[in-house]
Amino acid sequence: MRNLTAPDGGTPKVIESEVEFLRALKELEGGVGPIAIDAERASGFRYSPRAYLIQLNRREGGLHLLDPIALQNSPHIKGLSALISQNESIIHASSQDLPCLRDFGIHPAKLFDTELGARIAGFPKVGLAPLCESLLEISLAKEHSAVDWSIRPLRSEWLDYAALDVAVLIDLRDKVEATLRDSNKLTWAEEEFAAALKMELLKPRAEPWRRTSGMHQIRSRFELALIRALWQARDEIAKEIDLAPGRLLNDAVIIELARNKPKLRDEFLNLPIVKMRIRSEIQASYIDRWLIVLNNAYQIPEANWPEMRARGDSLPAPKVWRDKFPIANAQLLHARSNLAEISKQFSIPQENLISPDTVKRIIFNSGREVVSKDSSEFRLEIGAKLIEFGARKWQVDLVAVAIARAKCESTPPAKTEDSEEISEPADPE
Repeated sequence: MRNLTAPDGGTPKVIESEVEFLRALKELEGGVGPIAIDAERASGFRYSPRAYLIQLNRREGGLHLLDPIALQNSPHIKGLSALISQNESIIHASSQDLPCLRDFGIHPAKLFDTELGARIAGFPKVGLAPLCESLLEISLAKEHSAVDWSIRPLRSEWLDYAALDVAVLIDLRDKVEATLRDSNKLTWAEEEFAAALKMELLKPRAEPWRRTSGMHQIRSRFELALIRALWQARDEIAKEIDLAPGRLLNDAVIIELARNKPKLRDEFLNLPIVKMRIRSEIQASYIDRWLIVLNNAYQIPEANWPEMRARGDSLPAPKVWRDKFPIANAQLLHARSNLAEISKQFSIPQENLISPDTVKRIIFNSGREVVSKDSSEFRLEIGAKLIEFGARKWQVDLVAVAIARAKCESTPPAKTEDSEEISEPADPE
């Protein structure tokens, strides 16, 4: 096992000028094969999800580190994007990097996602470091994965870490592809890669403030109105000063302010959570602003308080299905049992086999009655519904029959009959 702390050829300097950018572009154009791409963001530090470093590597085309802040208006971005779109892009966990790459102006057109490919291939651990250990016999240091990449100048040890991420990707891609080919899953993975490129960027939630951590402690619409006001004010300020919202005002503080309802500065400062969580100079500088937001929110008419539950097309929580929707509950349990068997048979995580949310929607939409016959026409109907919800052909081929069989059930499987809640796999991000 080789322990790598920097690429074999050394870590190149960060490209910040037009001359250096053009030289790197020419070198990449002279390379062969796919282009490995990675991006570093400042999640947890900055409000913006933008890339603060972009790494590129290509055989015979060199390894390059771009500063997207210094180069954000460069005319060479179009040339780089054109080169990338004409070749395969190798990205590990592309759902994390594609949004910020597109924001910079890079638009991959053909993708090989080593993390997603490894999931389909059946590897138990799909992080970059464990995959490199199992497939390349290389040990990567990952201690800099959560640093503030917006800092300038970037530290040399951080750049070593970032360069390594793309230095290993090309060889890793070849190993993952070979495993997929040997297990007859390559076409499945290719469908997933194509779908990943087509996936829309995350749409803003209708009421994002409802995702404030600790909402389970809130019992009144009035307190929800206070949380909404604080969250929206925090978001506005955080965006303006480009600071992660939690570093400006922690969710736990928002919840306690809503529960305790301070009106005066002394009341605010004497809350234990405030003493514990508001420590930095920038946090303390906004205390008066939060008091103004709260005192204004206290005057909001009851008619304008938010409802306790959000409206929308969301399904009831599965934990209430047993009592309120017993047939749908039984069918969902059968579906999960059937899918678990397929997942084990093909060594594919159940959440990658088919989206758990898709399964719930297909079961629930007509799950209050039993389908009398599992006919071929009904299986085709289930398959069409799966495609409507975004499932790929390979997924439909594997799961449509299993879900159709589940829709014919009216009582839970014996082993889960006494369960109070339905456990489910997590939907992949």
